[in-house]
Amino acid sequence: MPMMSRRTLLAALGAVGAATLTGCEPAGGRTAATLPEPLLVELDGGLAVLRDTAPQVLPHAIATADARFIHATAPDGENTALWRIDVATGATSERVRLPGRWVPQTVSTDGTQVALTTEEVSVTTQRPAGRTETPVLIADAGGVRRRLLLPGNVVPEAFTPDHTGLYVLEWLPPHAPDRYRVRVVDLDSGVSGALQTRLKEAIPAGAEEEMRGDGRQAVLAPNRQVLYTLYTHQPDHQHTRDRISGRPGSDVHAFVHTLHLEQRWAYCVDLPGPFGHGPAEGHAMAITPDGTRLLVVDVNSGIVADISTEELTVRRTVAISSGAGSAYAVTDGDRLFVAAGASVVVCALADLGGGVELTTGERITGLLLSRDGSRFYVAGPTALSWHDSTSGRELGRLAVPGLTGVRGLA
Repeated sequence: MPMMSRRTLLAALGAVGAATLTGCEPAGGRTAATLPEPLLVELDGGLAVLRDTAPQVLPHAIATADARFIHATAPDGENTALWRIDVATGATSERVRLPGRWVPQTVSTDGTQVALTTEEVSVTTQRPAGRTETPVLIADAGGVRRRLLLPGNVVPEAFTPDHTGLYVLEWLPPHAPDRYRVRVVDLDSGVSGALQTRLKEAIPAGAEEEMRGDGRQAVLAPNRQVLYTLYTHQPDHQHTRDRISGRPGSDVHAFVHTLHLEQRWAYCVDLPGPFGHGPAEGHAMAITPDGTRLLVVDVNSGIVADISTEELTVRRTVAISSGAGSAYAVTDGDRLFVAAGASVVVCALADLGGGVELTTGERITGLLLSRDGSRFYVAGPTALSWHDSTSGRELGRLAVPGLTGVRGLA
């Protein structure tokens, strides 16, 4: 698609009027524009589906990576009610009763099974409280499938595609965690073990890598086979390949942990400096629709790393506009959209150069593309707006108090 210069874009935005960019309806109000499609969003109180009616907030809920399904829980006396919601239609399954109190932690990529724990912990932004064993419940629409009491301090992260294994972050030491490693639990036996190397070889005892830094964001490949997680601020980190070879770890402050969910191997793609030197929230990732390229952005330095997912190497780094604040990135395969602060920059993916810059007038808390790439959604603390992806022109705005992010299209 043709790209406009920043000067041309600003002229177009001037014709629209500053009030459109920075104004907001009173709480609960909306402009004449109709939300083009239902969206899965994050509010102060939890997940919600945003439609033409007031959103229903789900305080304890987990969504599939493609935002097709939500698994939600609520107290039911001394027990827990679990149900599944189809995000597109709003249809809900019958509620099943789980013995005890549970919250959803992760869901299988096909949306059929969910792992629940007694304490909800973000695998990318939180550290669990100290404990020496972890209760985990595996359930689906029919009820409880497995009840496990896993030794150690673990947080479920993902299922294997065949539902026989559960990837977890094992925190060490369990009573006072300060580092973690990724392991896989056999759901039949409840026994956890190490992953394989990229060459599908067993990792020797003591060679598993342990991470101490900040997990920033996880992205699932379009084929649902690979999970990419961006980590920053890794002091004195050694990858498994370094531990096996006996080489000292390189001076790397950020990398992408690549986990093959089906083949059960992991590999880390190191990111060059200055990645990882700035705040973790200034980093973001986006994967192309065909799954061949992973773009990692550091808005603090204004650098983009272009990773080949087949070779698992950084093909190039390119400078774009720098910024500050939390970063968000999306791509349609032709363009890269990067948001930080109150601005959105659009670059042609062919050379990651030139492009459009849009100033929204308020702090951005989320960014999302429509399926056909014709518009992009921008979340702010009080409103959601949507824009033409070629000109940047605002097409509509909806007041959404407490909006903290956008997760996906219904």
